[in-house]
Amino acid sequence: MTTPAQTESTEATQAPSTVVLTDVAAQKVKALIEQEGRDDLRLRVAVQPGGCSGLRYQLFFDERSLDGDVVTDFGGVEVVVDRMSAPYLAGATIDFADRIDAQGFTIDNPNAGNSCACGDSFS
Repeated sequence: MTTPAQTESTEATQAPSTVVLTDVAAQKVKALIEQEGRDDLRLRVAVQPGGCSGLRYQLFFDERSLDGDVVTDFGGVEVVVDRMSAPYLAGATIDFADRIDAQGFTIDNPNAGNSCACGDSFS
């Protein structure tokens, strides 16, 4: 028999089943969508063959809904992952950096065995 405290700690250590968007990244996505002047756009995150390590990330705005999409809301910003990409992105964290040494969206993916120096592809 487990107590509620034990159940909570078990659930807290489980990896997320989809991507995680940081607050900073969510604010940037929201600002970019507002610049587009549309309220029907969502951030779609996908994995495609290519890049120097075998697979590459794609981040783009999309109004479509595809069969099997996994949709997660982060403070009013919807992030969509297609069913083929979802296993590759489970537990990945998307952040946004605006520093002298890094600028743009970054993805920290625990499923990536290897990644290239540019950070845009993995295997």
